[in-house]
Amino acid sequence: MKGKCYIQAMAAISPQPTFEGDIFSAQLVHTDSNLLACIEPDYKPFIPGNSLRRMTRVLKMGLTAALKCSQESGITIPGPIITGTGKGSLQDTEKFIKEIAEYKETALNPTPFIQSTYNSVNGLIALQQKCTAYNNTFVHRGFSFENALLDSMMLLQEGATHTLTGAFEEITKEHFYIKSRIGFWKEAPTDNRELYRHLSPGSIAGEGATFFILTGTPTSQSYAAISDFRMLYKPRGGKLAEALKSFTTSPDLIITGRNGDSNYEHYYQELDQCFPGIPQLPFKHLCGEYDTAGAFGLWLAAQIIKAQQIPAAWFPGTEHLSAPVRTILFYNHFYGEQHVMLKLERV
Repeated sequence: MKGKCYIQAMAAISPQPTFEGDIFSAQLVHTDSNLLACIEPDYKPFIPGNSLRRMTRVLKMGLTAALKCSQESGITIPGPIITGTGKGSLQDTEKFIKEIAEYKETALNPTPFIQSTYNSVNGLIALQQKCTAYNNTFVHRGFSFENALLDSMMLLQEGATHTLTGAFEEITKEHFYIKSRIGFWKEAPTDNRELYRHLSPGSIAGEGATFFILTGTPTSQSYAAISDFRMLYKPRGGKLAEALKSFTTSPDLIITGRNGDSNYEHYYQELDQCFPGIPQLPFKHLCGEYDTAGAFGLWLAAQIIKAQQIPAAWFPGTEHLSAPVRTILFYNHFYGEQHVMLKLERV
């Protein structure tokens, strides 16, 4: 899609210390459990105590990241609220299904069912902010966040002044176990610092909540401009290389969704062949693999292009940029099916 939109403000809750503080001086959080869980902030400044007790992790993370993003932008009442999620609230869904079996479909508590719906985070944001504008949630696996982004860009082109756009995902023990049985995660315990050095089937699990305030016009506060993006579904027979070459010519930096999974490494090898010699930074060792990890990758790319530096501890061996970064190509895919290309430009 052509046409620019601008990232005015951002907030991210992730397995790294991204919610508060300076990420360029932050240390890398690492684990060898094949699961990167979020570092949760203090929710009390954002959510009333009586509501906090009834909310599961993903609801708290999504609402808090959205409120923090709005605070950074200075916008008290957001306009359109558009989000993407691949799974929604897994904790509530699992609880409701277990109660169906336990109580034999009688005397069920409706709260887990209500909160398990995919648009529950959007509803909470709107209630908290007293927002009655357009409100939509996209649930399209690896295209969930990108469809939310597409919807936001179209709204801005139609005259909206700004949108609150984001994504949220959680991982539970049950879901981690189920996906491990079907080969989503690596069999051997893998330190996320070594994720790209030893290719093998599967990746490591992750989660996160990331939100952006997008506008149609730039300001001095803007992080970056999203000037173009494209989605491809199951490209075959050289279609990916063709799309990459036609998408952009020579970006200054490439942010990739490499995740150490040997089953799909050939897609990133096609990327390497299309842009030889251009520096690349993978980001999945920071957040893990999940349906809407692309939102975290976009957040990282916007941080780098605005600050013109790389979080040194997160990318050992690539601590400095060799030249000014004016354009970034972001490329990610979700298990070889949903492929996304984003072009970011310096404001």
